[in-house]
This record gives sequence, structure tokens and C-alpha cells, in this order.
Amino acid sequence: MLIDSSLVLSDKQAVTASCASEHTIDQTAAADVHNHLTVVALADEDFAGLTSLKISLQTAEDSGFESTKELLSATFEAADLKAGKALLKMVLPAGALRYIRGYYTVSGSGSAGKLSLFITDLADM
Repeated sequence: MLIDSSLVLSDKQAVTASCASEHTIDQTAAADVHNHLTVVALADEDFAGLTSLKISLQTAEDSGFESTKELLSATFEAADLKAGKALLKMVLPAGALRYIRGYYTVSGSGSAGKLSLFITDLADM
């Protein structure tokens, strides 16, 4: 699968506590982020210690995400958070504002776990 580096939100990012993705997408700089794209989340390392993980895709008009809108989200139980597993493959919904980021909400006390989150063309799936 080909991945455009400007559409990567997290690249093997450690997620042991609730946090935002390490990168954001500025749609004015990332070419044309629009329909026919898929949001993909992959577990890169087994997660441990937590009870569940919510992966959200958020959007905002400002780079500081002062007022966010949730585009999509999915929650995964600890047993599903295993290395090499594709956690999420969803069509990018309409309604994205200028900036896009991932947000990870950890339930429990995470002690290990890494994931990648990116947007890619459906043809690459």
C-alpha cells in the first residue's frame, strides 16, 4: 500500500495515555483531501494495561483545535489491540474542516502499545 507522508497522522506512535496524533493534516497544504479516501488505523505493537482504546478523527478550523468536530470514532477492547492488526478502515466522511487530526482516548492504565493512523486512496487498499 502506498502512503502519502502528508496524510500520516501517527507513525508507530506510542499510545499509553489519552493524546492527540503526533501530526495533523492542513488541507490547504496536503493537496486535495476529499472523498474516495480511507482512514486506516493499524496496531504496530500489542497494547497492554488499558481496558479499551477509542480512536477518533477530529477536524477544526484552527491548528490549535480549540473547537473540534468529530468526523468518526471507533472503540476497541484490549483483546483486539494486537500487533499487526488493522483496527480501522473507514471511508473519510464528508464535512472535514481545514485541519484534521487523530485523537486517542485510553480507558484504564496503558503501559504499552503503538499505532499508525493515516489516510490513503481506496485504490491502495
